[in-house]
Amino acid sequence: MKTLTLKIDDTVSDKFTWLLEHFSPSEIKILEPDEYTDDDAYLRSIDGMTESIHDARNEPLTNGVTLDRLER
Repeated sequence: MKTLTLKIDDTVSDKFTWLLEHFSPSEIKILEPDEYTDDDAYLRSIDGMTESIHDARNEPLTNGVTLDRLER
């Protein structure tokens, strides 16, 4: 299951919440802010992730793949 963070304008918040409530709890769960971890904290919680990101930053650009070569 994916976790998304959305900014919803106050003028449509009630309508958006109404729509989400029509899904079952197994399909969509509305999380309160204290029920999830921000992306940075989540990535830091994975063993070796910080080191992997640091290593990737130091990798030469010539090792990269251009966007047109990525599989779609």
